[in-house]
Amino acid sequence: MSFKPVEHFDHQAFLKNLTNQPGVYRMYNHKQEVIYVGKAKNLKKRVASYFRSQLDSVKTQSLVKQICSMDVTVVHSETEAFILENNFIKKYKPRYNVLLRDDKGYPFIFLSAHTHPRLSSHRGPKKAKGEYFGPYPSAWAVRESLRTMQRLFPIRQCEDSYYRARTRPCLQYQLQRCAGPCVEGLVSEQEYAQQVEYARLFLKGKNKQVIDSLVAKMEQASGALKFEAAANYRDQIGALNKVQEQQWVSGNQQEMDVFGFAYRNGIASIQGLFIRDNKLLGSKSFYPKVPAQSNAAEVFQSFVLQFYLAGNKIIPQQIVIPCELTEQAAIEALLSKEAGRKVQFYKGVREEKRRYLDLANTNAETALESRQSHQKSVFARYIELEQILEFEQPIQRMECFDISHTSGQQTVASCVVFNREGPYKTDYRRYNIEGITPGDDYAAMAQALARRYRDVKDETKIPDILFIDGGKGQLAQAEAYFEGWKQVKKPILIGVAKGSSRKAGLETLILAGNHATIPMAGDSAALHLIQHIRDEAHRFAITGHRQRRQKEKSTSKLQSIPGVGAKRRQSLLKYMGGLHGVLQASKAEIAKVPGVSSELAEIIYDHIHN
Repeated sequence: MSFKPVEHFDHQAFLKNLTNQPGVYRMYNHKQEVIYVGKAKNLKKRVASYFRSQLDSVKTQSLVKQICSMDVTVVHSETEAFILENNFIKKYKPRYNVLLRDDKGYPFIFLSAHTHPRLSSHRGPKKAKGEYFGPYPSAWAVRESLRTMQRLFPIRQCEDSYYRARTRPCLQYQLQRCAGPCVEGLVSEQEYAQQVEYARLFLKGKNKQVIDSLVAKMEQASGALKFEAAANYRDQIGALNKVQEQQWVSGNQQEMDVFGFAYRNGIASIQGLFIRDNKLLGSKSFYPKVPAQSNAAEVFQSFVLQFYLAGNKIIPQQIVIPCELTEQAAIEALLSKEAGRKVQFYKGVREEKRRYLDLANTNAETALESRQSHQKSVFARYIELEQILEFEQPIQRMECFDISHTSGQQTVASCVVFNREGPYKTDYRRYNIEGITPGDDYAAMAQALARRYRDVKDETKIPDILFIDGGKGQLAQAEAYFEGWKQVKKPILIGVAKGSSRKAGLETLILAGNHATIPMAGDSAALHLIQHIRDEAHRFAITGHRQRRQKEKSTSKLQSIPGVGAKRRQSLLKYMGGLHGVLQASKAEIAKVPGVSSELAEIIYDHIHN
């Protein structure tokens, strides 16, 4: 059911026909934007509580004043209400709800189910056949773990396409980091499978079992007078023992998440510790977006729900938390249902859990202090920039553009966004530039600006200041674009030209219109802010360019051949034994592939060799 927006929301009429069943309610402002999403066991009682004569919370008072309409969705149970509430929060991002900004899935180590299994990192849906180990707190933790695995177990980590195309062992084999299963005769199927099993046990935390098995193998090899093999086993045991000493903090918990929490001055810091197979894999900091006047219990409970209901997290059996949740029993039941097993919350009163919780809380406090210190620094930079540019109102949003390419190829434009807190990465954008003369930075800038601001309707998305990384030529493109700008709000345009030596502090700031330079000292806090946004735009552009260049490099040579579609490519690869075979084949050999005529064979041969 819904209620049409009116100037003053008639809550009495709305409540009169409202059900007592569980469900989710949405509140709208005069622009019909969702400003708050909530769930309730009893919709009528919960919604009615917002319209009492006395409201304790300033936040609730402010919320109620903005309500112009409401609607509700009735569900069967409180569990369904939790899930639907979470989905609506992710969809609408209401300003009065606590929002978890980092919703990415955690990376895993993946052991494929090939004849010769491959170890690799994985993030996202688990569609491929094989085993997944983790989750790990960051991609860096996965990369470090894979490097460690290479030293311990000679299992391939190369891409399947690379593996299939090999005719002789690669450098990894020479460095003794891979057994070389791609080349026949270098390692037996049994030996390789044994190393895969050791890696599997190691990733499961069964280090002792691996070492015991290697000791037995070493003694067996020694007894059979195979001293070289025995020496290899000895070296592997030594490496394992060393890693076991250095690698991770160990405990007695198979599977557990621990969260520390700190909340001051409207900033929340949550520190997660992730324990799997008796090892502390690492930690991660979270800074949810918190509406004004939110209480600590509300912030932490909202975080827990959004974190685990994102659909890409493994829910452990034990979750250690610093404070009791207001609806703990219901949330435990919900997470147990999602995980398909019993999930329990603990407050960390026992020795080991207490140690982990103290560690998490300490890290959360440290992260909060660091965040506050950073915000103070950023605030001071904004104040100085406002003074230099004589802004009457605080600068809320700044954007910066940069162009990156190599000799005019794979041109990418970047746009980065800063708000009062610094980089606002949610609004970052990249644009692949096409249809221009290669190397024409001016045309690239014009295209990027047109694509960025063509359909802007929300005034809050229009920057107060727009920086252009470049001199007068690049700035002129921005001036030309905004000359016919029809919006009420128009950004101030500033070009950031590098000095003759390209050293930081020697930049020339060019103001649009009269092209006057803006004088700033090299140690100016305002200049540091401009350098920060310029450097971020450059980093974002060059990263996008490198990704695009790498993608084109890694694209099969067969994909750009006229007349060769997916089926013919598949036939070529199948009958020629992979890309390497196609590259080595003659015209006559290519013509023998089903579906390939002699004329097409000639086209294919000429294309891949020229």
